[in-house]
Order: sequence, then structure tokens, then C-alpha cells
Amino acid sequence: MIIPHLILYVAEQEKSTAFYEKVLGFAPRLNVPGMTEFELPGGAVLGLMPVAGIKRLLGEAIPDPGLAEGIPRAELYLVVETPHDYYRRAIDAGARELSPIVIRDWGHEAGYVLDPDGHVVAFAGVIAGM
Repeated sequence: MIIPHLILYVAEQEKSTAFYEKVLGFAPRLNVPGMTEFELPGGAVLGLMPVAGIKRLLGEAIPDPGLAEGIPRAELYLVVETPHDYYRRAIDAGARELSPIVIRDWGHEAGYVLDPDGHVVAFAGVIAGM
């Protein structure tokens, strides 16, 4: 069995935890100094780890993730039943709008925001019949 854990490196764990709790609409399953985890429907886990934590864990083995702050290198793409609700909650929680929810040619309606740490987050819904 494989359970995907998607871990975002964040500047302020408490601020990022509050953001994702508001956007997702539920509390994390784990919230201790150094790691917050949200169990997502479908079995994946969204983790939030302070940049300082990954630097302590891996040290010189990787470039300092703090130097890439605000430079998107990946996106968190969430397929949900009500993408407009998630999108609005994200904006209300302090996300920056990148692209509104529109019909995309891959069969989803999707909108994109930047979370407080500069991670690209998309909220998408499947369009029936496409």
C-alpha cells in the first residue's frame, strides 16, 4: 500500500496551519512543533513543515529551501466537489488570486491561488461529460 504524503515547507507553521484549516474546513490530525498533518479525503496526507525543520533534518544535503521562498516549483492540485467554495475560502484566508475558476481543456473547472508561503494551490472540479 502507498499513502502519499505531500509536505510543504513553510515559514510559519502556525500561520500555514490556520490557513489550511480554514480552506479545507477541518482540523489537522497532527499538529506538533515541527509538523502539521491534514488527512485528505482519498487517503493522501498534506504536511506542513517549517523550513528550519527540513534544514535540520537534511542539512547540507539539499539547497536551503528558504532561498526559494516565493518561487513556485510545484503545485498542490485538489480535485473537490465544490471548487468555488474552496477557492473563496482560500482568498478569504489570505491567498493571492492567480487565475479564477474557469473551464480548462483537460475536463476540469479549476482556479489557482498562492498560499501564504507562495505555494501554488489549485481547486478543481470534474466537468461531467467532458
